[in-house]
Amino acid sequence: MEMTQRPYAPAAEQNREPILGILEQWFIRPGALLELGAGTGQHAAFMAPRLGHLQWLPTDVAEHLPGIEAWRREAAAPNLQPPRALDVAADPWPDGPFRYVYSANTVHILHWPGVEALFSGVAGVLEPDGLFALYGPFAHDGEHTAESNARFDRSLRQQDPGMGVRDRADLDALASACGLTREAVVDMPVNNQILIWRRDPV
Repeated sequence: MEMTQRPYAPAAEQNREPILGILEQWFIRPGALLELGAGTGQHAAFMAPRLGHLQWLPTDVAEHLPGIEAWRREAAAPNLQPPRALDVAADPWPDGPFRYVYSANTVHILHWPGVEALFSGVAGVLEPDGLFALYGPFAHDGEHTAESNARFDRSLRQQDPGMGVRDRADLDALASACGLTREAVVDMPVNNQILIWRRDPV
């Protein structure tokens, strides 16, 4: 794939620096990081070189891997590994343990069984005391945090009734059932948030 064929998402360009700023505060210790739903590969290519203490493994469904690989080659970061195919609900997960898991803008696209599979998989590969950071728009106790998120939710559900902005309470319930405890809710630009959970000690 030529450089000109790298996929590009404006939103990934816009949110990468704010997200990196939070990961720098939380993902401090050296270790392995698993990225779920790496998409275009822009986040991996931007963040991995700036988080050199992490071994970054990007994953996504198979059809996205060529684009992620194009960004990886452009980044030429020694700690950014070749992308791996992972459908969270269907494929075997990479062998852990990982100290960190990171995912952006995924759970509102996945149907609910896929969200359940994602949390179960994260809990299965995170090492004890490891952290899971999830970025995106979220509702709170049944209410959207901004009108723009409400519009986005309606748009998603019109495209596919199985998609939609997820409620933090529902995600916390899934996390708790999997042995994950929420550590933080970090407000981000354009009405998004980063939710951070910690894997319970064994």
